[in-house]
Amino acid sequence: MKKISINRKFALLSVLLIIMIAYQAEAQNEAFEFEFGEEDTWENLISGKSGEESTIKWINVNTVKEGWTVGADGVLVNLGHPIGVVRSEKQYENFILHVEWRHMEAGGNSGIFAWSGADPKGKSPLPDGVEIQMLELDWVNINAKDGVQQPIAYVHGEVWGVGGVVTLPDNPRGERSKSVENRCKGKGEWNTYDVVCVDGVIKLSVNGKFVNGISKSTQKKGYFCLESEGAEIHFRNLKVIELPPGVTSAEQIAPLLNK
Repeated sequence: MKKISINRKFALLSVLLIIMIAYQAEAQNEAFEFEFGEEDTWENLISGKSGEESTIKWINVNTVKEGWTVGADGVLVNLGHPIGVVRSEKQYENFILHVEWRHMEAGGNSGIFAWSGADPKGKSPLPDGVEIQMLELDWVNINAKDGVQQPIAYVHGEVWGVGGVVTLPDNPRGERSKSVENRCKGKGEWNTYDVVCVDGVIKLSVNGKFVNGISKSTQKKGYFCLESEGAEIHFRNLKVIELPPGVTSAEQIAPLLNK
């Protein structure tokens, strides 16, 4: 049998690698959407109207279809790969968000972006907006530096502006805002976030108690983004209640996307 030279083997491996990278890039740009969660308005709730809820549609930004599955039980499963986001079909300004989530891997990383442009720039696979952090408790141990545990502040609902969006932290940890009490549960357990967002101010309740927030966000209308960031995470019972709009300038609104 004729032997293949080392150079030729290297060339073949290079070609295969290029094909794999191209395939992954194409998959991340594939157009897909799914429905998950509900939205309603404050006016409907106050007036007692029932049956007015509508389903929220999510659109791929830079992930893959296989990474997102809504089960018969209504639970959205994200596998965490590749890193990226899906976004809501429409933009939101003032609202109350309720969502429940659980990590399925120790040290899992994810989150939700509010008021986002849903359009990652440069080399970052993540967009701008205000990130509402969802980390699994063991993250601080897995990511210890020189044997020193990372601050527990990382995991229990940090909130901060990213991608050029600037916010004023209620409880500063640098530019980020940390919760005043760690209320998150660990792997396999459901956590509840209730998030009130009004006129550039965000207040976050973790498992039944308000513990964090930011104010003076430079962007206060935009898309929601659900984050895929390396680990399996489940979401359920996502609901958005839209509140009346505020006085918002064009500079404070994320650019509209085509769809």
